[in-house]
Amino acid sequence: MIRRINNLIKKSTLIIKDDGALRFAKRAAKYAYYKKFPDRKNKEYKDILFINGCTLPHPERYRVAHQIEQLISQGLTADSVFYDRLSLDQLKYYRGFVFFRCPITDTVRDFIKQANYFNKTCFFDIDDLVIDQKYTDSIEYVQKMSDEDKRLYNDGVDRMRETLTLCSHAITTTTQLQEELQKYIKGQVLINRNVASDEMISKSNAAVKAVNKNEDKVIIGYFSGSITHNEDFDLVIPSLIKIFDKYPHVYLKIAGILDVPDILEPYKDRIITSGFVDWRELPMVMAECSIALAPLVDTIFNRAKSENKWIEAALVKVPIIASEVGAFSEKVQDGSTGILVKNTDKEWFNAMDLLVSDKSLRDSISNRAYNEVTRNCSTVYTGYNIASFIRERLARNIGFVLPSTDISGGVIVALKHADVLRSHGWDVTLIDAVSKHNLKIAKKSYKYRYELPGFNIIIAHKTKIKAFFDTQVATLWSTVDVIKKQANVRNRLYFVQNFETDFYEPGTGEPRFLANASYCDQSGVQYITMSLWCQRWLKDIFHKESRYVSNGIDISLYPYRERDFTGKIKILVEGDSKSEYKNTDEAFRIINELDPEKFEISYLSYRKEPKDWYRVDKFYNRIPPEKVGEVYASCDILIKTSILESFSYPPLEMMATGGVSVVVPNGGNVEYLKDGYNCLFYKQGDIEEGVAAVKKILDDKELRDKLIENGLKTARDYQWSNLEQQIIDIYS
Repeated sequence: MIRRINNLIKKSTLIIKDDGALRFAKRAAKYAYYKKFPDRKNKEYKDILFINGCTLPHPERYRVAHQIEQLISQGLTADSVFYDRLSLDQLKYYRGFVFFRCPITDTVRDFIKQANYFNKTCFFDIDDLVIDQKYTDSIEYVQKMSDEDKRLYNDGVDRMRETLTLCSHAITTTTQLQEELQKYIKGQVLINRNVASDEMISKSNAAVKAVNKNEDKVIIGYFSGSITHNEDFDLVIPSLIKIFDKYPHVYLKIAGILDVPDILEPYKDRIITSGFVDWRELPMVMAECSIALAPLVDTIFNRAKSENKWIEAALVKVPIIASEVGAFSEKVQDGSTGILVKNTDKEWFNAMDLLVSDKSLRDSISNRAYNEVTRNCSTVYTGYNIASFIRERLARNIGFVLPSTDISGGVIVALKHADVLRSHGWDVTLIDAVSKHNLKIAKKSYKYRYELPGFNIIIAHKTKIKAFFDTQVATLWSTVDVIKKQANVRNRLYFVQNFETDFYEPGTGEPRFLANASYCDQSGVQYITMSLWCQRWLKDIFHKESRYVSNGIDISLYPYRERDFTGKIKILVEGDSKSEYKNTDEAFRIINELDPEKFEISYLSYRKEPKDWYRVDKFYNRIPPEKVGEVYASCDILIKTSILESFSYPPLEMMATGGVSVVVPNGGNVEYLKDGYNCLFYKQGDIEEGVAAVKKILDDKELRDKLIENGLKTARDYQWSNLEQQIIDIYS
């Protein structure tokens, strides 16, 4: 809590300083509003979320803020969140996740599990060997901890390792770390070294210009990052004493957390301490120095450390003397961009003596180091490797744009395609394009479905999409414009499921014209369909090629039930009462000719209520998709009277449960329906023929048994499991 308050005060001070009090007040008011009403805040869909588990500002800056800067410079979008504020809801708004020094928690564990289910890639990032006690036990500071402090520390180390092992890949800073991490993770480990941010370079340049060094003094600087560096500083104390004795104009500046040993007490007048300073102030403090020291005891833990001190010193044109250990030996060119030494008193003294006595050498080394760091160790110029590493390991992602998540045949089919792709490794997002107007109407009459189990859903008008999409799929004419407005999309598909022009009566106006225009796209949208009928008219009328895969059925949702067709016969009618092309009125005209004493009527509608004159004994409205099969299984005969269908599901669903269908033939059902084989057809508008078909099913047991047997065979042939590879192929 104290850390959060301090961070809040710091952020507030910076905003007031940079933007003024008025701007700060507006931002504070906006923050308070969305804190109270979080659902009203618009979301952003981005590529990567960094989950920071480190409370120290220095590592967080290098491994979160700087890597975000690298990714942004390479065209990826990214955010960060502290690990205790992570929520499962954030899964849907990112393609991949980088856990930096993040200890395991129940939320983190569940989050990674869900990310794996949705094919979203998890990376672990770390810049120190704090993943196993076999490494941390070698740290002198840890060895001196009290039993209770060490127990808490070790618990954090163990929890860090668990998060690491749950992730698919890792990112780290040095060769030694890469080698060690590979022992804990099955995936690949990338070395992405610490680099300077643009702001670091800017503030360092300003510090170099502002600081006028006193040429009568040579200031040797030691900048300690944490209290664990006491044993490192001990390496240079004997050499520093000799330098103090030889050169009266040499001073020592110590910045950071360090216990200054008593042995340096005689030189206290020549020791400058500044304590721990904010990184924005560090360049001014460091620029006053003539030489910087970076001693490291040669341990496996230290060999895994980064070359940050060299980078920071180089940016303010201060030459560094560093232990020839780990990253320093890999990045510092001895005698050119710094001086490397073995950890002996002789080498440390000789290196200090050389630089103290030779200003021109100090200048030449510092200038070369500055050029090397600004060109090859800055965020803007070094992001390609990490961006490529992440991009190559993110799952191929696809967004299905739905007119709404309300139940409908078209939505159910799109959901099935989405689920098949997810089960085969795709990162699938459902983009709900429901309008604000329709949402308000829906809320007045029923509870809108914002969530669907097993799917990630984002609301189009509440979400700004900034991430890359490999593919986006429109699923209704009104959603085609949605995919065309997204700039960062490789493939745009229109999943045509019906001739939607005829959804509207002549004279309807713009919707009818725009529906028709969706089949005439000239911007590169590609067409796919689930109906041979749709494929034909797309080609014949609009000259559009399309890829085709048939619709299917999940038989497990439609339980088979043996019917005996004795007693009261149960008839089912399916379709919205106010939809002209569903032609539901005709089904009830047939029913009106049937004896109410012999027939019980069930009506299944997804949106509309039955009309006043409909004879309905049982009304099913807005039934969840997984419950629809029970309705079909409870009835004996389906009367389906639609005149416009791309692929008519209800007869197939009735067949799967062992029932029989009386159907008006249309372009979308003759693909699998055959009169007298698995159903009975009647001519649209011929009520008498429809009534006769119902009675024929009751009177002719041999025919009825044939229709049931062949209907069940047809349903089994159309199982989704038989079509999965075809579905994958049309999106690939």
